[in-house]
Amino acid sequence: MGPQKEEASLTQLLREARAGDTSAAERAYGLIYRRLHDQARSQLRRQSGPDATLTPTALVHEAWLKLSAADFEINDREHYLAMASAAMRQIVVDAARARMSQKRGGQVVRVTLTDEVLAADAQDVDVVRLEEALQRLEQLDARLARVVQYRYFAGLTEEEIAGLLGVTDRTVRRDWRKARAFLHREIKGAA
Repeated sequence: MGPQKEEASLTQLLREARAGDTSAAERAYGLIYRRLHDQARSQLRRQSGPDATLTPTALVHEAWLKLSAADFEINDREHYLAMASAAMRQIVVDAARARMSQKRGGQVVRVTLTDEVLAADAQDVDVVRLEEALQRLEQLDARLARVVQYRYFAGLTEEEIAGLLGVTDRTVRRDWRKARAFLHREIKGAA
């Protein structure tokens, strides 16, 4: 099945699942599972430390359950991937916060932000600081925060992001540069 046919099929299955068709939900999950698992593996690969207990499979299942219970309309495959990345991001942040509170901050969960986000000098920052920086960015410019969400956490292409946001690829590239610079300053200043 080609990417466009898969996207159309997934979009239709997601609509049918939302209407209550459980077999459509299972087929949609089968179509999207590999992409979600890759997203989860990518997010968890950035973590290090002995308390990084989430596995990609557990993260995908928890995100799927979270999205299945949510009350919103899924427009298409990209929209679903964007929502899934937000759910996974929140699960990872919640797990980090829970571990921090258990250890009273003694064992901060670390992630490595490579050149994808912090092109300057690939440094380790903790999940919570990244989340706080993204929240500050969202308050200043919600579109820049969505570009980070879609590109960094969902792994969407510039073209997919442009379609979701209703802007050009060039705008997405410019927003990505601005967002990276902002995150770099925020995280470096918080360290």
